[in-house]
Amino acid sequence: MAKNKSSYVCQHCGAHFGKWAGQCTDCGEWNSLVEAPNVSMPHHNKSTAKPNAGRAAPRNTGSSGTPTGNYSGTHSAVMPLNAVSVGLDTRLPTGISEFDRVLGGGLVAGSVVLIGGDPGIGKSTILLQTATNMARADSLAGSALYVTGEESLAQVAMRAKRLDLPADRLRVLAETNVETICAALTQEQPAIAIIDSIQTIYTDAINSAPGGVSQIRESAAILTRYAKQTGTALFLVGHVTKEGTLAGPRVLEHMVDTVLYFEGQSDSRFRMIRAVKNRFGAVNELGIFGMTDMGLKEVANPSAIFLSRYDKPVAGSVVMVSREGTRPLLVEVQALVDDSQGQPRRMALGLDFQRLSMLLAVMHRHGGIHTSGQDVYVNVVGGVKVIETGSDLAVLLACASSIKEKPLPSSLAVFGEVGLSGEIRPVPNGQERLKEAMKHGFKHAIIPKGNAPAKDAPQFKGINVIAVERLDDAIESAFEL
Repeated sequence: MAKNKSSYVCQHCGAHFGKWAGQCTDCGEWNSLVEAPNVSMPHHNKSTAKPNAGRAAPRNTGSSGTPTGNYSGTHSAVMPLNAVSVGLDTRLPTGISEFDRVLGGGLVAGSVVLIGGDPGIGKSTILLQTATNMARADSLAGSALYVTGEESLAQVAMRAKRLDLPADRLRVLAETNVETICAALTQEQPAIAIIDSIQTIYTDAINSAPGGVSQIRESAAILTRYAKQTGTALFLVGHVTKEGTLAGPRVLEHMVDTVLYFEGQSDSRFRMIRAVKNRFGAVNELGIFGMTDMGLKEVANPSAIFLSRYDKPVAGSVVMVSREGTRPLLVEVQALVDDSQGQPRRMALGLDFQRLSMLLAVMHRHGGIHTSGQDVYVNVVGGVKVIETGSDLAVLLACASSIKEKPLPSSLAVFGEVGLSGEIRPVPNGQERLKEAMKHGFKHAIIPKGNAPAKDAPQFKGINVIAVERLDDAIESAFEL
C-alpha cells in the first residue's frame, strides 16, 4: 500500500528526505529542507517485511532466457559509439562578439544556456539584444521567441524601444506554464528561445508554487528535453541568492550545457560575463561589456579599461598579466598596508581571501617582509575577479611596494605563482601573456624562469624579461628597476 506523506526537499541540492532535519546530509547545508506535500511514498510495515526485502527483484525471463515483462515507454537503439553520426558543429552567431566568445564561438543548436546575476545587472537587456539580432539574421529567417514570465509584453516592448532595438521580427510570449510554453515552441519552431526567468515557470505535474525546488527542477528538465529533441537553442535566466550563487537546486546547473554569471557592480558602467561551465567552449572565459543608455556594448580593448594611468608611479600598485579563458588580460592590482589600530585586518576584493593570508605568510618567511600588526587591503581594479594562481607574484610585489613606500615602475608587468617554499612557479601560456604586455607598451616583465622565452627570440626584443626562481629574487629585481 502507498499513502500520501509529506517529504522534505533540500533547497540547495534537491535531495529528498522523509522527515525534517536541521542539516542536509547530502550537501551539508543548514536549514535548507523545505516541506514538499502530496508526494506518494511507500508505507513500510516492519512486521510483514519479507526476508529478502531490499534485494533486486529478478526479471521475468522466457524459455530462451531473454528478459521479458511489461516495460513502459520506449528507448533508443543501442549501438557502437563509432557508429553514431556526428554532424558539423554549426555555431549560431548572436551578433555580439564578446557574447559569442563566452559561449565558445556562438550558440550550438539544441544547447541550453543558464545565465544568472544580481537584479538589474543586465541579464534581460543582453538577451533582448541577442534575440533581436538573431531574429533579423538571414540564416535564421526571423526564428526567435522571447518568453517572459516576470514582465508584461508592454514592458518588454518599452525596453526594446528605449534601447532602439529592431523588434519587428522578434516573436514574444507572456506565459509561465511550461506545458503551454512547449506547445508554443512546437508551433513556432524557433531556432532560439529565451525563458525569462526559470523561477517563474511551473508545471501542472507538480502541486507546488513556482520557484520551489521541485518546480524549477522539473520545468528545467522539460525545457531541456524539448531543446535536445528539436535542436532549439535555449536561454534560461536564473535568479541568484544573496551569496551570489544561482537560486534553486544545484542539479539545475548539471542539466544545462552552459552556465554564465554576470560579474561587476550594478553601479559600475562595466559588466562582465564569465562562463563557469561550458560543454562547447572554454571554462572561465570572460566577456566584457560597457553599460550605456543604448544597452550593453562590447569593449574592444578590455585590458585598457583596467589599467590606471598615473602622472607618476605610486606605491602599492602593479600590473599583472592574467589569463581569462582563452585570452590574456592586463589588470592593475592595488595594495595598501598600514599600521593597525587594533586587531590586524586582511581584506581582498577580486581575490581569494584565504590565499592572500597564505601569501603574506610566504612573504614573511621567504621574502623577509612581515605584515604582523598591520592591516592589509588588496584590490583588483575594475571589479574583476581573478581566480588563477598567476596573480600571486603581483599581489606580493604590490604589498611590498606599499610597505616600503617605494613605487614600482609603471612600465612593469608581472605574473607568476608563488609556492609555499618561496619558489616562483610557471603558469600556462606565459609567452602569450608577454605578447599582451608588449602590445600595451610595457618595457619590463618579471616572470617565472619556467616561462622565460629563448634569449634570441625576435618577438620579445622590445621588452626586458627578468626570469626569477625565488620570491626574494623577484622582490630584489623589482626594486632595482
